[in-house]
Amino acid sequence: MRATNKPASRRRRKKILERAKGFWGMRGNTLRQAKDHVAKALQYSYRDRRTKKREFRRLWIARINAAARLNGTTYSKLISALRKKQVEINRKMLADLAVNNPDAFSDIVKFAFS
Repeated sequence: MRATNKPASRRRRKKILERAKGFWGMRGNTLRQAKDHVAKALQYSYRDRRTKKREFRRLWIARINAAARLNGTTYSKLISALRKKQVEINRKMLADLAVNNPDAFSDIVKFAFS
């Protein structure tokens, strides 16, 4: 009789099927299908961790620009003025202020151009 090391084999297969949990159709419960789709999902997750950073930066810039225009300036002029004043505030915080605390954002704009 051939030794197959069943416990290790089962663990390996189980690990793949657990990662495929929730996948559509046979992709989630058949080892052969799950293997391919888990590998592809891992590629996407690796790629999209980087893409997410770009997407959020774009969102923050759009929000800052919209709020800056309400205050009579543009995004690029505001960022330039903040740099000249040596204000170290990142885009994430600026965007958060623009959305949740427009008065504080207006104060920052006034300070940048004063």
